[in-house]
Formats: sequence, C-alpha cells, structure tokens
Amino acid sequence: MLYRHVLKHSSFPSFCITSRITTSTFTKRTFSYKRIMNLVNPRDERGYIPIADHGLIGNLRTAALVSIDGSIESYCVPNFDSPSVFARILDKDKGGHFSIMPTIPFSTKQNYLASSNVLQTKYMNDQGVVSVTDFLPRPRKDSPSSPASHKPLLPWLIRRVECIRGRVPIQMQCAPAFNYALHSHETTIVDDDSLPSSAPPQKKAVFVSPDLTLDLRYIVEQTSPGSDGIPPEVALKFLDLSVRGHKGLAIQSNISLEEGQCVTFVLRTPPVRAIAAPGQKDIAVHERVPSGGEPKEWRLSAETAPRAVDDPLLTKELLSALLQATNRYWYEWVSQSTYRGSWKEAVIRSALALKLLVYEPTGAVVASPTFSLPEYIGGVRNWDYRYSWIRDSSFTLYALIRLGFTEEANTYLEFIFERLRNKNADGSLQIMYTIHGGKDLEEIELNHLDGHKGSRPVRIGNGAADHIQLDIYGELMDCIYLGQKFGKPLAYDDWILVRELVDYVVSICKDPDLSIWEVRGEKKNFTYSKVMLWVAIDRGIRLADKRSFPCPNRNVWLTTRDNLYEEIMDKAWNKEHKWFGQSYEDNDVLDSAVLIMPLVFFMHASDPRFVSTLNQIMKTPEKGGLTSNNLVYRYDVKKSDDGVGGEEGTFCLCTLWCIEALTRAGEIDKRLLPKAVNMFEDFLLYLNHVGLCTEEISDAGEALGNAVQGFTHVTLISAAYNLSRTLAKPMI
Repeated sequence: MLYRHVLKHSSFPSFCITSRITTSTFTKRTFSYKRIMNLVNPRDERGYIPIADHGLIGNLRTAALVSIDGSIESYCVPNFDSPSVFARILDKDKGGHFSIMPTIPFSTKQNYLASSNVLQTKYMNDQGVVSVTDFLPRPRKDSPSSPASHKPLLPWLIRRVECIRGRVPIQMQCAPAFNYALHSHETTIVDDDSLPSSAPPQKKAVFVSPDLTLDLRYIVEQTSPGSDGIPPEVALKFLDLSVRGHKGLAIQSNISLEEGQCVTFVLRTPPVRAIAAPGQKDIAVHERVPSGGEPKEWRLSAETAPRAVDDPLLTKELLSALLQATNRYWYEWVSQSTYRGSWKEAVIRSALALKLLVYEPTGAVVASPTFSLPEYIGGVRNWDYRYSWIRDSSFTLYALIRLGFTEEANTYLEFIFERLRNKNADGSLQIMYTIHGGKDLEEIELNHLDGHKGSRPVRIGNGAADHIQLDIYGELMDCIYLGQKFGKPLAYDDWILVRELVDYVVSICKDPDLSIWEVRGEKKNFTYSKVMLWVAIDRGIRLADKRSFPCPNRNVWLTTRDNLYEEIMDKAWNKEHKWFGQSYEDNDVLDSAVLIMPLVFFMHASDPRFVSTLNQIMKTPEKGGLTSNNLVYRYDVKKSDDGVGGEEGTFCLCTLWCIEALTRAGEIDKRLLPKAVNMFEDFLLYLNHVGLCTEEISDAGEALGNAVQGFTHVTLISAAYNLSRTLAKPMI
C-alpha cells in the first residue's frame, strides 16, 4: 500500500526566506517566511521556524531539535530534564542557538540516514552544495558472543560540515544560553589541548557558567582531492549578541568551503582534567559516575596519568569512527523489528523516534524531549513533557513490544517495579516521575522567555504531577500484562506488588479523578478513567489465571470488575443522544477518549452503543461531532470546562484512536475499512519532512505542541499494525 509524504506547514505548499547579510561585528541573522519556494536567504531578522520544520537527534540521555535551516533549536545538557543551553525555538532572540548555514541564498533539504537517527541537512546553490551531518554519539552494543572493549558514551554534540560540490561560504554561530537563558557565562578562546602532539596547534572556545562548562572544538580535513588539497581555514571569533538579550559572548566563524573540504564541530561538557601542583608527585583522579552515585577516586603518578576514557584525543579518525558506530547502532537496533505490515516506512521511523525518548540509565521513557511548545499559537497550553508519565510510557512499551522490541519493555518494567516498591503510603502511584524516579516536578513559569511565536507562559516542571488520575493503573497493568506475555516472566515477589496494586484499584474504583487530559478543574467520574480501572482489574485477573498465581481476593476482583462494567454502561451512556459521554456527571459532553473502549477490549467496536458513539465523534463540530478534515479533537473546549482555558488543535492521538476503532469495527462491517485506510493515509500527510509527529495539528495544518510526541508515534504504530493485519485477513 502506497502513501505520499508531503511537508505540510500550512495551506501553502512550500516556503522561502528572503534576506540580506550584514558584516557588523555581531551579525543578527533571522528569517521571515514567505511560502513561495524552498529558498533561504540570510537576513537581519529571523522569525520562528515552524515546529514541524525540525528533526530530532539523541543518545538515550538527551536530545536536540535541528531546524531545517541548520540550527540547534532545543538542547538540554546533560539529560532530557536538565536546563537548556539552546532554546531558540522558545525565544528567537535570547534562547540560545548553534547554527551552521551558508551566507548566500540556498535551498534546503533534510533527511535521516537510512534506518538511523543520524540527521543530514543539505544546502544547495548554483555555486555548490554543503551537507551538515548531526548526531549525538552512540557506541555500538557489544555482542554477547564476541564482546568488544567497552566504548564510553561520549556526551558530545557533533556537527560534520562537508562541501560536496563547488564552493560555498559558511557561517557558524555557537551562542549558548545557560540554565534556560537565566545564567550569565564567560567565553574564552584558548589553545586546544585535546589534539595529538603531531597536529598543528589550533584554538577552541570555552563557555563557563555557574553550573555548566562547555567547550567547542573542531577538526578540519580534506575528504577528497580538491583544487589545492589544502584543508579549510577556521578562525573562531567572539560574537556579541547582548543587544538580543544574551548574557555572555557567543562564538562565530566564517568559513569558505570548497569541494572535498570538511569541518567537524564538537560541542561537549569537558571532563575535569587532573593537574598536579608544582612539586606534587601524585594526583587524585575522579571517575565520572551517573547522577546520584558515589564518586570513585584513585591516585596516579603525575607524570603517567592517562587521559580519561571519555576524553580521547580529537582526530578525524575518531570522529569518523563515532559516526559509523552511531549509524550502525541505530541500524542494528531497528533491524530487530518484526513488523511486516503495510506503511512500514512510517512505522519504522516511529519506532526510531520512540527509542529516542528512552532514558537508558533507568529505563524511563519521556513523553517528549521538548518543553512548553504551544498547543495553540499564542495560547497558554504550554507544558513541560520531559518526564516519564506512567500512561504514556506504558503505551510506548505496548507499541515497541508489538514491533518485537522486548528489551525496552523489560527495562521500563524494572523502573516501574522500583516505583511500586516505593509507592505512596496509601498504596497509590504518582502519575509521572522524573527520569531518575523522583517525584518533585515543581512547575515554574519562565517569564523572561517570549515563548514560541509569543505563546506564553513558558513552563518547566509540571504541576499535574500530584493530580489524581486513576486511569494510569489500567495502562500500567496492561503494560505489565503484555510484558509478561512477550517479555521477561513475572517473578513471585513482583506478583505480590502487582496484587497489592490491584487491591488498591479495587478500593478506589468509585473515586472521581482528573483523568487522561489532566484537567485543572473539578474532579469527576470520567468515563475513560472508569474504563481503565476496569482494565487494571481485568489484567490482574488474567495474570493470576494464566500464571496460576495465588490470588486471595480473586472473587472480590471479579465482582468489582463486573459491577464496574455495569456501572459504566449505565452512568456513562447517554440514552437520549446515544453516545458514551465524557463523565458520569457530563454524559451529554462528547469526548474522544472513549474511543479507547474497543482498543483495550472493554467492548467490541461493533457493539451498537460504540458504533453510535463513533458515528457521532466522526461528525463535524458544526454537527455536534469532533472531527474536522479527518482529524479529531479531544473535546469541545467551549462545552467542557477543563480549568485551563484557551484553544487547541486537533489531537493526533485521538485521530489515530479513531482510525483503530474504525479498523476494529471494520472486522465485522467491511464497509468501514476503506474509511479507516483513507483517514490513516490522510493523517500520514501531516507527518513532517522526516516522518516525525507533534502532539496536535491546527485547522491550517500546522504542527502544534511538543515535538517529538511519543503518544502520537505510539498510536501510529498501533493503528498501522491493526489496520494492516485486518486488511490482510480474507474477506468473507
């Protein structure tokens, strides 16, 4: 089955940027978008690049957004939830950026290397073509049968700039803004001591802030015979951007690249080098350890102290090896996929995107690597998603399990069971945790940042962390059930934790909550939460039966599950409108979250009650529905008081749930399958130029919300998997 990827920024087909170049000491470069043709011209003022016009790179510790014009727009160091050093996407003037682009007009294209998260951006002009390859290094995984020497994960951001035709003038700017652009920093240009002794001397830039130090280094090389075989010249110079609000000097370099010449820039947190004082015979060397660990120390002769394994000498051979190893890592990982269905390209790209959201040291999964990108341009729904939601993570693991990636499921379940061992005193879990397992997610507004296209406030932390959202127990138990089915068998001690969790669910299943949409208003008996509480008890019963685990309260579980089912069918069902409502209290309000019912086997999608609800949701808002242009809203914000206010776009998650619901209903009524296919292929048009999804889509087709949004890619995989499987069944 074929589909077309198009870059759909808005109602206009493509874009251009017009500009002129200044030669002042501090060059201010911004763009104004004109959607005429794919042409970029540097000029004085640069507006915001649309959210969709970015690719994502990462190393399972943190991630960076790279705009289609070659700027690092979002990057937190060293972890997903660390303060940003680049946040231009949230403040075009003072947010901080690391840009590489020609100083002459050019057209631009961006793509991932095949089956990889290594990103390539090409700048094309009649005079020449330049390629920028961006990645965060990943060592290849050692084979159990043939373990290689341990390779450290280097916390570097690498940008390889190569001229592959003609001659092109390039400008590099590195302008960090530490701690969300709150901290000042000192910038120096010093001798680079990380080069081999045989290499010609050169300089590096060092940025020192109160809490973090970065250095910017580079390697020049001649990759193929050129006109004279001489490597390009790189001169680092200070750049004063204080008039734009920067609190420290940036670094700029203007480079003329010709065919076969290459410059690779490396931005890193430099290790603390051990230096002996005059007359000192030995020195203390400290081993870098993960956050929260105890540092290790040993003493070495000052004359023979080796370089740390995470501070190797910088050579072109090392950089080439890092690129090859990183590319190979992603290829070997995604090659484990067992998916054989249709729309494979979109599914594999979604799997690679989801893998970027995994925090490897703990197994936690972030909802998105970005924060405070708006759900509506100019609106207030701007949230920090760099945390591990039990709900989102559980669905993410469901999708990866479906594709054959069971290792991630096992590591995440270890993260979850650690939370179960340290649950709250009343037996409850928090709805989200930090990637390290912490519970403190204080929400703070950063009023000094302008927000993406003026969408304020910019928030870090998340005030919903202490919300009562009872649906999380259903998603979690479903994840544990699938992990048990396809991954590591459940140990008895872990079963005890699961059993206690189900007992807790039984005790609170009649309580109101704030549910999946994290409303900041009144607690209610939300239909979605009640269904997921049913799921929690149901999966507990299934686990006990399939593994013959002891279950003293089995009869209580069975009775509670069945009574809850009857209650939902009675109180959530609106007899007049013939649909399932948002809550028992507001069953006259439509909410697309109820589309989850057949997806979790609460009821079959062909049940007349569900079909009636689905048909109503698929009507346009003008006719009382939630679907516009084959895209689905969560609910009507004018009819449902969620305590937040403001407008929002259609929700990608809800659109894909609707597609899957149509698919499951189509198992009985084959007439619905063409509608599901059409709706799914329509949705694929809203993926960006490299196949990535955001959270929402505006009426004009503009991507909204945090990017990359894990929940969207999860439901894309699930919809493709089930739609492809259903289409492959013999037609009766």
